[in-house]
Amino acid sequence: MCIDVTSMNEFSRRDFLLKSSCAGLLLALPATAENSLSQKKSQITGQKIAVFSKHLQWLDYRGMAETAAKIGFDGVDLTVRPKGHVLPEKVEDDLPKAAEACKKAGIEILMMSTAIDDAAHPTTEKILRTASQLGIKYYRMNWYRFDKSIGIDKNLENFKTKMIDLAGMNKQYGIKGGYQNHSGTWFGAPIWDLGMVLREINSEWLGCQYDIRHATVEGAQSWPVGLEYIAPYINMIDIKDFRWDHSDGDWELLDVPLGEGMVDFKQFFKLTGQFNIKAPLSIHFEYDLGGANLGLRVLKIPGEKVIDAMKKDLFTLKQYLNG
Repeated sequence: MCIDVTSMNEFSRRDFLLKSSCAGLLLALPATAENSLSQKKSQITGQKIAVFSKHLQWLDYRGMAETAAKIGFDGVDLTVRPKGHVLPEKVEDDLPKAAEACKKAGIEILMMSTAIDDAAHPTTEKILRTASQLGIKYYRMNWYRFDKSIGIDKNLENFKTKMIDLAGMNKQYGIKGGYQNHSGTWFGAPIWDLGMVLREINSEWLGCQYDIRHATVEGAQSWPVGLEYIAPYINMIDIKDFRWDHSDGDWELLDVPLGEGMVDFKQFFKLTGQFNIKAPLSIHFEYDLGGANLGLRVLKIPGEKVIDAMKKDLFTLKQYLNG
C-alpha cells in the first residue's frame, strides 16, 4: 500500500511514518477463519457492515479504505464532521477523494456520521449535495439537547420543526438522515420521544440510527418495547457492547469488545428479524484501543492491535447474524 500524500489532511511526518508502516501489515493479514467468515454481507440477513471511520482516523483516505477492505468490511461509516476524516468546510473537495479511495479498495461509503442538526446551517446543504452526487444514501445527524427553561413539550416541538426542514432537504437530495438514540439526557435517549416526533413527521427521508448499546444502557430490560416502537423508522444500526463497572465506590459504563458485555445480541437480532428491520450496520470500537477509540490521529499502540480487535469484533458480529 502506498500512502496518498495529497489526501493526508496535513498530517505530521510522524503520522506519515505510522501510516507507511501499515503497508506491510495489510499485506500480511492472514486468510484466517475470521476473514473467511467476515466476507461481504451476512449470509442470512444481507445487511452490509461498515466500520466507523472514527477509529481509523490514524490513516489517510487510502489507508482507511484499504484497511477496512482487508479486514472484511463492506464499507465505512465516514466521519464528516469537525475533527473527522472529512471536515465540513472542505467537504466538496475531500469527500470525493474519500469516495474514490473506497471505490478503488472495492468498498463503499455506506453512511456518514455528521454534525448536521439544522438545514439552515451553512455547511448542511453542501454536505448533503456532495454526498448525493457521490451516491451516499445515509447519514447520522447530530444530537439535540433539552432546554430546561421551556419544558419537554416545547422542546419536542422545536426539535420537530428542525427535523421537518431536514427531511425536506434530504428528500431534495435523495439521502436519508438518522437520529441516534444516544444514552444520557439527550433527546432520543428514552426512544419514545424520538419515536413520537418521527411518527408526526412521517417522512421516509428521516429516521433513526438505532444504537442497541445505548438502548440497553437506558432500558436494560425494557429496550425490546422501545425497539418495537421505533422499528418502522430505523434506517441504520450501531453495534457496540458495554458493561457496568464498580470501582472506587462508583458505578461507571465500561465499553468492551462485542460479546463481552451486557448487550443481548441474540435477542436483538431475533427481534430485528421479527420486525423486518433491514438496515446497514456500523460497528463502533469504543473500548481502549490506544487512542483509536477516541478518533486520535496518532496511536499509543501498534496499528496491528487495532486491526486485530476489529477483525475479532467483525467475526463475533457475523456469528450473531448467521445464527
